[in-house]
Amino acid sequence: MIPSSSSSHVVFGAGPVARSVVASLTARGVRPVVVTRSGVKIPDSVSVRADISDVSAATVVLAGAEVVYQCAQPAYQCWPQEFPALQASVLHAARSSGALLVAAENLYGYAPPTTPLTEDLPLTAKTRKGAIRAAMWQQLEAAHRSGDVRVVAARASDFFGPGVAVSTVGDRFFGPLLADKTVRVLGDPDFLHTYTYVGDFGEALVRLSESPVTWGSAWHVPNSPTITTRQFAERAAAIAGTTATLRPVADWQLRLIGAFVPAVREMREMRYEFDRDWVVSHDRYVSVLGDHATPLDEALRATVASRSPERR
Repeated sequence: MIPSSSSSHVVFGAGPVARSVVASLTARGVRPVVVTRSGVKIPDSVSVRADISDVSAATVVLAGAEVVYQCAQPAYQCWPQEFPALQASVLHAARSSGALLVAAENLYGYAPPTTPLTEDLPLTAKTRKGAIRAAMWQQLEAAHRSGDVRVVAARASDFFGPGVAVSTVGDRFFGPLLADKTVRVLGDPDFLHTYTYVGDFGEALVRLSESPVTWGSAWHVPNSPTITTRQFAERAAAIAGTTATLRPVADWQLRLIGAFVPAVREMREMRYEFDRDWVVSHDRYVSVLGDHATPLDEALRATVASRSPERR
């Protein structure tokens, strides 16, 4: 149960998206409760230890909550086995407490696009993780429509920013880039690709929670104008004072690395996102909640500074 002296805003998870939600809430004068298995402490929040995959535990911890931000997820390689059950537990707890459920999602549910991605595209992905994402949203949407629970979701593209480690533009991208080494990338770096700044993701989740007109739908978060992965790397390198040298990873290399690194093995089926233009439209969101996308160079400066203390 939430401590009686604490906020009724609850954040599940303590990763970079959850931390961005906490930052957006504290900027509004709200001190949220952060729930994790390990009891991780995040500044300006109240830490609660609980395993939310356990229905009873999730229900107890959400008692008295008004809003819950679902930013927790299993390890990337464990999505098929664990993610649907985790969401079912969170959904049950939100239903029991009457809390608004704000879900952090991605774009995996869409099939390979031929036009910019918009929210009205069908969720017809054929990949394992894409099918899971699609089914999970459909479950949330059905629950909202039935009146069982209020739901809203924000969908982000591949994200980057302070604290982001497991992403195509996480540690395996910025680590070599800042060390002036070759960066291995998925697909062709000269295709357009929308990247999401994690701070904008967190802000979008909070704005959606504040706007009842958005509830019952999934929304694409605001992003800076889309450029190619090569241009993205070059701008980051210019800020870091290094050189952007990119080399696409061959499929056989992904298989080889994946034999030892489970998360890399799981990236293979999502490779198609980087073998074509991947442009995400956030026009619908902006028309309702405004455009708060952080300028790309500002976002990259914050990312580089967070990884390179000597450059701050």
